[in-house]
Amino acid sequence: MNQIHELTTANRLLLADLLESLDEQQWHTPTLCAGWSAQEMAAHLLQPSITSFAQVFLVAIRYRGNTDRTVDHITRRIARRPRSDLIRLLRAHAHDRLDPPRVGPMGPYVDTCIHLRDIARPLGLETTVEGHQWRLVLDYLTAPGPAPALFGVHSLQGLALHATDLDHTWGDPHGQRIEGPAEALAMAITGRTHALPDLTGPGLAQLRLKT
Repeated sequence: MNQIHELTTANRLLLADLLESLDEQQWHTPTLCAGWSAQEMAAHLLQPSITSFAQVFLVAIRYRGNTDRTVDHITRRIARRPRSDLIRLLRAHAHDRLDPPRVGPMGPYVDTCIHLRDIARPLGLETTVEGHQWRLVLDYLTAPGPAPALFGVHSLQGLALHATDLDHTWGDPHGQRIEGPAEALAMAITGRTHALPDLTGPGLAQLRLKT
């Protein structure tokens, strides 16, 4: 898992650079995560590094185990910090090696790839990770048992995902085909409908119903 930790570190630093480059309007532009601007996204990326299990547990009790509300509450609390502090802390914690339950190191890694594009896509920015990283992301997301929090569709059963830039296919080899860049495939199956126009194929209608 050393490679995954190293890639996660590099991606966090790339995220910090992107966040630092945004002007005020871009900083407050909604990302692909509903209700969050870049400010909240920066806070969310910091959450695992600066929030203790006890703090998360207490908030989870308050929201009766609702994960989405728990994460949103903690994120918005961290987001009260000044922009410069959020970016500084993201860089300071870039080398943290996190191994959360259920998802392990792949969870934080996938987060860095997806959330980078959550920020960049609505702004029309091309900032992204390289193709081999999207292959790692798709390998993980299409393997049995990815964490529900990372997965945005009910099931990929009956679908074949073909990355035109990597010439690689995941899923059911006899399923309905969906084609497009690996980044768009990863964004789409994690529930980002913004990426659907970048995809083609007979399976696209079925994927739309699943998101």
